[in-house]
Amino acid sequence: MKITGSKMLIASVLAASGLAIGCGCSSLPGTYSDPNGAITLEIKSGGSANFTFMGQTAPCSYSVSGQQLSLDCKGGAGKIALTIRNDGSLAGPPDSLIPPLQKRK
Repeated sequence: MKITGSKMLIASVLAASGLAIGCGCSSLPGTYSDPNGAITLEIKSGGSANFTFMGQTAPCSYSVSGQQLSLDCKGGAGKIALTIRNDGSLAGPPDSLIPPLQKRK
């Protein structure tokens, strides 16, 4: 079976769409926080974010791979790996003090 250019383009678009839907990337930008508001994560389009803990804000970059959101923040926050849960919340690493973060806006 010969694959033409248009079939290859359609297959590529469908594959990319499936990846975006599967990781929830399109709905990821927004503000997430814990119930007390002590931890806030503002995720912006284009790979930038702000991580605020106890009133101290650090600028970050982020990437998404599957169900993992990887933050690389300036200062003491450093690198943080969060799990994107099926309900859209973000879970901190099991050994961390980061509670689940719910999307607020």
